[in-house]
Amino acid sequence: MAMDGVLEQHQVPLLSNVCYDASTKKTTAPPPPPPHLSLPLFFLKWALKILMWVITIAWVAFVFFYPSEFVQRLYTQWIRHSSGTLFGRTGSAFLITGGPVLIVVFLAIGYVIASSPENFHDNRFILPITRKKPKFKGFRLWTFPILVDGPFGIVNAAELIGILLFAVYIIWAVSAYTLQNLNILSKFTLLSWEKSSLMLALMGSRFGTIGLFCLAFLFLPVARGSFLLRLIDVPFEQATRYHVWLGHLTMLMFTLHGVFFLWGWAMQGRLLREMLRWPNIGIAILPGVISLFSGLLMWVTSLHPVRTNYFELFFYTHQLYVIFVIFLAFHVGDFIFSIASAGIFLFILDRFLRFCQSRKTVKVVSATCLPCGTLELVFSKPASLQYNALSFIFLQVRELSWLQWHAFSVSSSPLDGRHHISVLIKVLGEWTRNLGARVSLTPEDSLKERLLHHYRITASVEGPYGHESSYHLKYKNLILVAGGIGISPFLAILRDIVHHLAQKAPCMTEKVSIVWAVKRSNELSLLYSLDFESICPCYADKLHLEIQTYVTRESEPALEDGKVCKRMNCSYFPDVDNSGISGLVGTGNKVLSGLYVIFSTIGFIALLSLVDLFYIKPCGISTGWFSGLLFVTCMVGSVVTFGAIMVVLWHLWERRDSSYERCMKDGKHEEVQCIEPIMSTAGNPTTLGSLSSIQYGCRPNLRGRFLNELSPLSTNNSFFWHS
Repeated sequence: MAMDGVLEQHQVPLLSNVCYDASTKKTTAPPPPPPHLSLPLFFLKWALKILMWVITIAWVAFVFFYPSEFVQRLYTQWIRHSSGTLFGRTGSAFLITGGPVLIVVFLAIGYVIASSPENFHDNRFILPITRKKPKFKGFRLWTFPILVDGPFGIVNAAELIGILLFAVYIIWAVSAYTLQNLNILSKFTLLSWEKSSLMLALMGSRFGTIGLFCLAFLFLPVARGSFLLRLIDVPFEQATRYHVWLGHLTMLMFTLHGVFFLWGWAMQGRLLREMLRWPNIGIAILPGVISLFSGLLMWVTSLHPVRTNYFELFFYTHQLYVIFVIFLAFHVGDFIFSIASAGIFLFILDRFLRFCQSRKTVKVVSATCLPCGTLELVFSKPASLQYNALSFIFLQVRELSWLQWHAFSVSSSPLDGRHHISVLIKVLGEWTRNLGARVSLTPEDSLKERLLHHYRITASVEGPYGHESSYHLKYKNLILVAGGIGISPFLAILRDIVHHLAQKAPCMTEKVSIVWAVKRSNELSLLYSLDFESICPCYADKLHLEIQTYVTRESEPALEDGKVCKRMNCSYFPDVDNSGISGLVGTGNKVLSGLYVIFSTIGFIALLSLVDLFYIKPCGISTGWFSGLLFVTCMVGSVVTFGAIMVVLWHLWERRDSSYERCMKDGKHEEVQCIEPIMSTAGNPTTLGSLSSIQYGCRPNLRGRFLNELSPLSTNNSFFWHS
């Protein structure tokens, strides 16, 4: 009877914020707010969107046509006429090359804030949001696949357009610069080897310029919490592939830049002497050699065979980006470095914020050990930290490693609970095995042993990262294909859909088909841990759910009458403090995040002006590498001073919200005690496992299935896969 009471008490999932009646087994939730957008916000969003498009197109056009003599002449005249201003030549160059990027970021901050869900209802001037059903089937550039099997992987229409634009730019730039170099050589009377040496130097310089413009884009996709990624709703894990493509292109240009100069110096017989030059005036050669060498190390270790087989070598070598950037600034000075400085500055902003978030320890609310060797960890989070299904977090456990961060998909829905978030972790490598050993407990462990075990886990979290919108709710039919633990984000999608059905929130999904391939039958316990009827008792009447499971390495069901073992070891830890995930990164407070970017940028401009006004001009600083050092120092200094002020205010804001929530809970909240592990019943008919058809010793026929069910041009279908 005692165990039955424990089971009945915890039939509602730990991650739950809906009202649940144990006697009727029904859930209730308040109706969602009406989808209205205030009229002023409507016009503000359109004005911001048009302005962002105009600035972006103008900036891209400048970069694309910069190799032409006409644009270079206009740019030179602009620098000459504005060199006497407060910021001098460097400020003028930064305003043209990096300023538009920062301006678009500022506008994106306003647009993202104006697009927040809390702004979609107003008591005054309201504009109903209606979506007309398209008469004809079409496709979206971001979702329509063009290339499936190729060197770039799966490429959609928008990505293919970007690849073609960069390819055309490289061909056009090399052609234009080659013609200009030949025109320069025709004005001199030189020997054959002298012409060859000069041509190599000119082409090396041109490749360096192209590489700098590629570098201007390189750091934009890896700023995880960037408002640019939020603006276009491209999650960080998808944008990383753009960083990979741009990294290959950038290093190719810089490698050609270095090879052409080295070739020319070797022809002149002064290779070693030139490589070691570090003059005070002009280009410093030795810092460029150091920067190129560190870049080559990052490039080689990032190649797919090395990254796959020696990931830690790739990860640690990639930290040489600090050396790469600093010595690049030494090499070219502040004037040329300003071309690529905007993207680097945005990355520094994001990196500092991630560093501040990762310093905070996060409380583990519960740990569940499944028989398939999978762990479910539930973390505490503030109610203000929002995320969507298909999000993921980076997790570090300091007792295991101070350097290793591992990415895990979020397995909970944002509607599961305002104060919790969960992940599923498959025990495979050494790190996950050690983690499982620390959180695994047995029913015989005493309360003291459980608490000591819990306190020995010091977790830090970065994120969550993911889409700004729940786009999986916009399709009538979903086909989800997963392998092994790759099903965890799809469990979050299913929970999100069922919660929307329970709360009568907007959700277009009517049918979900899951194709799941696993190696062993013990992995099926993931499905038996979910009971959707506790969320929405009548979800089966609104959602057609079909699950096809394939056990590839077993030819017949397991013993015990073919039933899959569904025994779980679950441990709950007491709520001893309020150590939740910080909202500094990911989908945290948009207003404070925007103020952090704006305030740091203003601080950067202020530091540049102060250094130029009170140090560079009075002292007559003309050293190229030293001016580059001052420029990088201003970038970093503005983030760790002005940005740190906003981080402190942000932290105080979070503490105030936490204190307010605790005050609201006084007298109502019952502290969760550490209880005995819950053993799920084997014959529960409401779990996903009972809805699954299992086939042994075969693999799914995806081609035939998709040809029958999925139309490529249909706007009512969506296809996701995860492994």
